[in-house]
Amino acid sequence: MARILVIRLGALGDFVQSFAPFAAIRAHHVHDRVDLLTQPAFAELGQHAPWFDHVLTDSRPPWHDLRAVMALRRMLRSYDFIYDLQTSGRSTRYFRLSGMKAWSGIGRGAVAVHDSPQRRFMHTRTRQRDQLRHAGLDSLPVPDLSWLARGGPVLPGPYAVLVPGAAAHRPAKRWPVERYAALATHLHAKGLLPVVVGSKAETPLATIIRRACPPVLDLTGRTSLLELGGVLARAACAVGNDTGPMHMAAALGVPATVLFSADSNPALTAPVGQYPGQVKVIYVRDLATVRVDRVAATLA
Repeated sequence: MARILVIRLGALGDFVQSFAPFAAIRAHHVHDRVDLLTQPAFAELGQHAPWFDHVLTDSRPPWHDLRAVMALRRMLRSYDFIYDLQTSGRSTRYFRLSGMKAWSGIGRGAVAVHDSPQRRFMHTRTRQRDQLRHAGLDSLPVPDLSWLARGGPVLPGPYAVLVPGAAAHRPAKRWPVERYAALATHLHAKGLLPVVVGSKAETPLATIIRRACPPVLDLTGRTSLLELGGVLARAACAVGNDTGPMHMAAALGVPATVLFSADSNPALTAPVGQYPGQVKVIYVRDLATVRVDRVAATLA
């Protein structure tokens, strides 16, 4: 039995985009031990997913901490093959640190190096499919996400999920919260309970939305990622910025409208759904120019 390690550190959207590659690697190594190295925020997801035997968390040791770095090196060298789905500067340094050749990634000298000159122009899913093809895996299956869909609180009646947050250091990725408030009022008039999700940092946004539409249910900071999966899976639809929960909604088959500004490119990072037309993308230079009726029309 071979020992296989998969490296996927984050962020959430990238982690979700790797569900199909995770499933492909598990299927290819059905009789082997397959472990995941990730960051603590995603450990619970990895532990409940059906693709891994063990989940390890990356302590990100500083390079001057020789004892910790050598421990990391020993851990990496304990595996027979490593799939680096992060393909970042840090994970490629892990390749060099390990001194291993049995590696799928972008480090020169790896036996399955992904050196396509088109890497930077590929959508995340396409790039991962091409990387795994270089490692001998021919296809990406549709992953079974029933383990993710069953968690979290069961909410009464039909509801729509709103995701008004995004990375705090990238404000251009956020549709103005007042537009979300107006959309919540529209959804409630249509018989849908508006549910706002996100981290505790997005609670002020939920408060603004609730002032305009008091029936709104605020779940910001109140669900784990595993619980959020269930809330999203049972939603009638989801609307949000280019951020992790929208990738999760798309992967779970929820009709989703995702708002992109010039700060990111949907051709490279748009959420991947389960069927044609499920995910609708609004892509404009400045999200402040997007009217509420334009977004509402995508939900008809």
